[in-house]
Amino acid sequence: MCGICGFINFKTNLVKNERENLAVAHRMAEKLRHRGPDSWGEWVGEHAVFAHSRLAVIDVENGLQPMKRTVEGHEFVITYNGELYNTNDIRNDLKSHGYEFTTASDTEVLLYAYIHYGEKCAEMLNGIYAFVIWDSMRQRIFACRDRFGVKPFFYTQKNDVTVFASELKSLFEYPDVSAVLDKTGLCELFALSPARTQGVGVFKDVKELRPARYMIINRHGMTIKKYWSLVSGEHKDSYEETIEKVRSLVYDSVKRQLISDVPIATFLSGGLDSSIITAIGAMEMKKKGERLSTYSFDYEDNNKYFKASHFQPDSDTKWVPRMVEAFNTNHTYLVCPNNVLTELLEEALLAKDLPGMADVDASLLYFCREVKKNHTVVLSGECSDEIFGGYPWFREKKAFETHGFPWCYDLSIRNNILLDSVRETLDIDNYSRMRYEESIAEVPIFDGDNDEEKRRREISYLNINWFMTNLLDRKDRMSMSKKWWKCAAIRAVKTAAQTAVAMLPVAAAINQVDWKMVIGTAALAFVASMLTSLAGIPEAKDCEEDEE
Repeated sequence: MCGICGFINFKTNLVKNERENLAVAHRMAEKLRHRGPDSWGEWVGEHAVFAHSRLAVIDVENGLQPMKRTVEGHEFVITYNGELYNTNDIRNDLKSHGYEFTTASDTEVLLYAYIHYGEKCAEMLNGIYAFVIWDSMRQRIFACRDRFGVKPFFYTQKNDVTVFASELKSLFEYPDVSAVLDKTGLCELFALSPARTQGVGVFKDVKELRPARYMIINRHGMTIKKYWSLVSGEHKDSYEETIEKVRSLVYDSVKRQLISDVPIATFLSGGLDSSIITAIGAMEMKKKGERLSTYSFDYEDNNKYFKASHFQPDSDTKWVPRMVEAFNTNHTYLVCPNNVLTELLEEALLAKDLPGMADVDASLLYFCREVKKNHTVVLSGECSDEIFGGYPWFREKKAFETHGFPWCYDLSIRNNILLDSVRETLDIDNYSRMRYEESIAEVPIFDGDNDEEKRRREISYLNINWFMTNLLDRKDRMSMSKKWWKCAAIRAVKTAAQTAVAMLPVAAAINQVDWKMVIGTAALAFVASMLTSLAGIPEAKDCEEDEE
């Protein structure tokens, strides 16, 4: 929930020009202040310069960054954006190896985890993160990004220098790094936007550290390795066992994210996903004698003009008051005025650094602004549709018969806005096809699939690696936008995508089960649990921790 940036150069001693390098780092960090209004810091080392803008969520007083620790005479420094949801597990493990902690922050835990385990620490992490560590013992940089790319990480290389940042605008503050569009960037914008190819930074020479990868930089060059992958296999659990496993994983996922040293709430649209999260949150907070706050959103006059669509056959809002009453939440209804929505279109574009989803982005920007007045952290159910097959194309015949992205069958509208010469030069149909084929080649294969199940697996994989990452990026940017110093740090993915980290290797074959039915049945179990509690009957034991 912060902003990180900096640069690395193994060909020169950066300390010798400390004042100049600090000035560059400061300019880069200034472009990230909206991501972290609570504190700022810079650090200059022999071959690395780090800067950090912090939004404090855990251990507000002591988790300052960049954070430095010295072990056996060797200096280790970290700049980190994100949250760990298994902080206590890792801390206890490190304590058993003799490490002592002076803060309650996950930053210190993460740094010591790297010091002890090296790059293998990446496999231990349960959370959302992007971080960079200077390792004086091994004389190298270690950078790592979470499994689904919730936290952003861009970088570019200029001669002997590697520059990195949470956002593109920060990169462009480094001398001689410019925002130049080439053919690839234009194809990304016209063929794929608002989605984006993983690893591609759109602007010339700008790259992105792909999800589930770590990067090592030393005087010999750069190495990037993948530390985690989705796997495919036969789903052997019974229907009842599947329901219980999903229930357990979702419950654990939400429970882990309710830990915060600042005010926390949930988004409650009335839909299935947000209602499940709200139910769990309310029950857990009730155990501590606390009442959960919830928020629902709507557009001005939406009740007059709402029309059912393929994506939204009816409005979920009618379920909001029933959920509020059932779980006794402190609820706030927010409505976005149309004139405000229009005014925020440009700000939403600037927040994203790239063309986005227009009014969809602007409305989230507005709602985050309002939520921030009372709450810093919010849990959201977004991305559940990508994991549990909620979109129409998981069932549409056309999606199974068309060789392409199931949410964009036809690029004719995009082609029609281009001049003939530009259309011929870019050939966005071919570019889209190329990126699609690259993604399909990565889909983990299961030999037991027939053609239909194979295609369903492909659709699921495309959603996780394209559609979902776009939504996660949108939520990160809109909740971190500038003028109002960030909204609630929206914890959108752990309740869906991070659940899949644990669930998919266990359930293996996401395509062999109607997951919306499963999660719906699991939801009934949540409600039953709540009613049981109200009746004074002992509740079932808390679920065991999920393993990754």
